[in-house]
Amino acid sequence: MGKLSKEDSIAAKARLRMSNPWHLLATGFGSGLSPWMPGTMGSIAAIPFWLLLIQLPLQLYSLVVMFSFCIGIYICSRTSRDIGVHDHGSIVWDEFVGMWITLIALPVNSWQWVLAGFVVFRILDAAKPWPISWFDRRIHGGTGIMVDDVVAGVLAAAVIFGVGHYW
Repeated sequence: MGKLSKEDSIAAKARLRMSNPWHLLATGFGSGLSPWMPGTMGSIAAIPFWLLLIQLPLQLYSLVVMFSFCIGIYICSRTSRDIGVHDHGSIVWDEFVGMWITLIALPVNSWQWVLAGFVVFRILDAAKPWPISWFDRRIHGGTGIMVDDVVAGVLAAAVIFGVGHYW
């Protein structure tokens, strides 16, 4: 898949409708509309929602994340289809879920650990080392949009857990 021209990307973004609840969620409540690093902005925007999630028991937190993944498959697929571009940069619901997975492994809920989780997740999501790249290349549609960020979140959580609990 080739890189979109700036004009095609702008045209695709213009087809987004924030009055459409699927588009609103897919763009991370508009955070993915940032002209600078929309994936990073989506990851940052996920943090206040995480602050609400950590008030829940771990089992309920996990269920919310699993539900968010499942609904994310639909909303990302639907939004991609509506704007005519697979995995457009403005679609950041996958970053929300990836961050929530990453941050579940923090040893302490402090801003330093949140920052560490954010940095590790963003590096893995952007660089896409194996096995993230394998999923990114082979799985398509809404599932493909979601799964590489979930794998990045799991790997980032493993790194954070390892550093936080064994270092």
